[in-house]
Amino acid sequence: MAEKTTQALQIELNFDEEDVPYEEEILRNAYSVKHWLRYIDHKAKAPNNGVNLVYERALKELPGSYKIWYNYLRTRRKQVRGKIPTDPMYEQVNNTFERALVFMHKMPRIWMDYGVFMSSQCRITRTRHVFDRALRALPITQHGRIWPLYLKFVQRYEMPETALRVYRRYLKLFPEDAEEYVAYLQEAERLDEAAQQLAHIVDNEHFVSKHGKSNHQLWNELCDMISKHPHKVHSLNVDAIIRGGLRRYTDQLGHLWNSLADYYVRSGLFDRARDIYEEAIQTVTTVRDFTQVFDEYAQFEELSLNKRMEQVANDEYANEEDDIDVELRLSRFEYLMERRLLLLNSVLLRQNPHNVHEWHKRVKLYEDKPEDIINTYTEAVQTVQPKQAVGQLHTLWVEFAKFYEANGQVEDARVVFERGTQVEYVKVEHLAAVWCEWAEMELRQQQFEAALKLMQRATAMPKRKVAYHDETETVQMRLYKSLKVWSMYADLEESFGTFKTCKAVYERIIDLKICTPQIIINYGLFLEEHNYYEEAYRAYEKGIALFKWPNVYDIWNSYLTKFLERYGGTKLERARDLFEQCLDQCPPEHAKYFYLLYAKLEEEHGLARHAMAVYDRATSAVKEDEMFDMYNIFIKKAAEIYGLPRTREIYEKAIEALPEQNMRHMCVKFAELETKLGEVDRARAIYAHCSQVCDPRITADFWQTWKEFEVRHGNEDTMREMLRIKRSVQATYNTQVNMMAAQFLNTTNGAAADAGAGPGTSSDAMRLLEEKARQAASEAKQKPVEKAASNIMFVRGETQGGAKGKENTVINPDEIDIGDSDEDEEDEAEDAGTEHAPEGDTAAATKTDDEGLIMKKLRFEQKAIPAKVFGSLKPNNQQDSDEE
Repeated sequence: MAEKTTQALQIELNFDEEDVPYEEEILRNAYSVKHWLRYIDHKAKAPNNGVNLVYERALKELPGSYKIWYNYLRTRRKQVRGKIPTDPMYEQVNNTFERALVFMHKMPRIWMDYGVFMSSQCRITRTRHVFDRALRALPITQHGRIWPLYLKFVQRYEMPETALRVYRRYLKLFPEDAEEYVAYLQEAERLDEAAQQLAHIVDNEHFVSKHGKSNHQLWNELCDMISKHPHKVHSLNVDAIIRGGLRRYTDQLGHLWNSLADYYVRSGLFDRARDIYEEAIQTVTTVRDFTQVFDEYAQFEELSLNKRMEQVANDEYANEEDDIDVELRLSRFEYLMERRLLLLNSVLLRQNPHNVHEWHKRVKLYEDKPEDIINTYTEAVQTVQPKQAVGQLHTLWVEFAKFYEANGQVEDARVVFERGTQVEYVKVEHLAAVWCEWAEMELRQQQFEAALKLMQRATAMPKRKVAYHDETETVQMRLYKSLKVWSMYADLEESFGTFKTCKAVYERIIDLKICTPQIIINYGLFLEEHNYYEEAYRAYEKGIALFKWPNVYDIWNSYLTKFLERYGGTKLERARDLFEQCLDQCPPEHAKYFYLLYAKLEEEHGLARHAMAVYDRATSAVKEDEMFDMYNIFIKKAAEIYGLPRTREIYEKAIEALPEQNMRHMCVKFAELETKLGEVDRARAIYAHCSQVCDPRITADFWQTWKEFEVRHGNEDTMREMLRIKRSVQATYNTQVNMMAAQFLNTTNGAAADAGAGPGTSSDAMRLLEEKARQAASEAKQKPVEKAASNIMFVRGETQGGAKGKENTVINPDEIDIGDSDEDEEDEAEDAGTEHAPEGDTAAATKTDDEGLIMKKLRFEQKAIPAKVFGSLKPNNQQDSDEE
């Protein structure tokens, strides 16, 4: 029975044999989506009608299956791909979508596919209806999937009115995408609505740009839009909007002013544009904004002038009025360029109206314009507040008065100075400068009495005393202690007043305790000029009592110099008291000059022992780096007064007191002195004493000097002693170096041991270091000795130069010629000992090497003993004498 039914169905539907199993499954599971999809996959390569028939049968059984509807619609869209939009199959597919939406109207994917498919058919109205139906059918939470397709559709075709309505509906749901709407309006040349929408965005403080633009950038875009298209934007008040931006964004005034002016220029209102430019350059407060506005203004005037000149040149009927218009435009442009520096100065003054320097620059810009200069000075002194002034306010008053003076209006200058002295300056020095300038003006006008009266007014005591540095008081109350005013008052009294009045001024300065050392010195010189010497000395004494070292140095210098010039040695005890008073607390850096002056006084007018005592005190009172020079002066004076032997005590004291470096030079000079006096042993002792602080590696000059001394005045024993001392000193310094090296090696080896060094590292390193130090020391000793040994000759008295070939011959008429055979034998033994010295005895080897080298270089001549030496013990025969 089943076979008959299948055969009948196959005949009715024209089944293939391959479809029979699927058909049987469908019969058994007519409501199974899986079996229908399996059947559909099987029929995928069949003709369109076969696949569509299966889909239709499936949807008849399962009309609410989203999967079957979605696959069916996708299959139908593929079937019409590549066909023209007028093909009837498109309409069949549209009907299929409509049937699907009866059941699938809540599925956004079906609506999206339908909208895209309709857009591809260029059916604008039907497509719009599809999107509208989708938005009505779907919940609002899913509208975000429909709107992008809808907006893309309306942007695709030129239907601005429809698009605007769609965008307005869209912005009600998504207001944050208003920038896209503005961009579309600009593309569609709907600038008026774009400007309105952009203005709404700018006014919304909570708006956040998706493109990362700030509110200021959006405002600039609005300004550019409305200023560049004045004929297309009608709904907005451009002037009010841009001026609102000027109040809101004060850091970008230049751009906004240019936008407003550009709006009027494009609108053809050129005079109104000039007014805007003028208003801008009169109100901006930064140089950058001023530069932007001025450049645009100058460019506008230049273009306007060029355009007008071209029109006049091309116009055959140009008349005189046109030429006048050109001249007017040219004059306007030139006047603008001439005012540039003045306008820039105005900008800087708007930044800080209390900038005194800029006011002075403004006056210079008004050169040859007296009225403008007077107005500028008047405005400046009225504007600048003393406590906020940048610069010195009093210079404005002074220059204002000098301007009147230069133009012959002295009375007006006095009025300005009078007003200037009443200003509450920050510092007393500023008020003092005004008074002094006023007095100098009176001097230039030959009004000497008036100048004195002005200084008298300035220095008058106030009703109550105030402290000079009390800033709570006005500067007028503190002026009476201004040294600048008093100094000028003193100069004026000294030049035009009487002796009594000038002295009273100086005394008043000293009483107020505002004087300086220079004031004291000037007072003293003034009294000396009028032959009041004792009064001058009393003035110096007052200054000394007021000041301390080192400020009192100049006063003491003038005081002592003037006193000695006048009295010399007539008032010796008084001069000594002054010097003692001066040197009582004199610091070392200033003591040298006064001690030398004191000693000179004692030498010329006092006693020699007093002078020596002063020099002796000076050697310990001066600075350490001046002690050497002081000792040299002391020694020179002692030698001149008492002779060379008396300088020995000074040398000894200097050697004890001076630092090492200067002590060496002093020892050498002391030794040379003893050598001149014939005290060779004393000189040698001095060299030996000094050698203890002379490292041979550093002070080679000292050892060379000692060696030359021994060559001239010593013998072999003294030379050997000198070499022994040299080795001892060098060993001392080497020991110090070795001790430091050993400490360093111990530290290094300790660190190495901590790091796991081997057991023999410390001893091997120490032995190598000692060996290198020993070799370096022996080489340092041997080389200078070998170099100079060949030229060493010993004399007991005096070396006299002879002929060229005998320049080293020793001549001593009192010398007894005695052979030194015993010494020769000892030298040979020493040489032999040196050759066989053990390697370990480094010091002994070094010593014998040095001495052996010296003895080898010396050539001694063995002679027979003279007979008169023996007297009655004359040998019997020549053989005995030879044996002896």
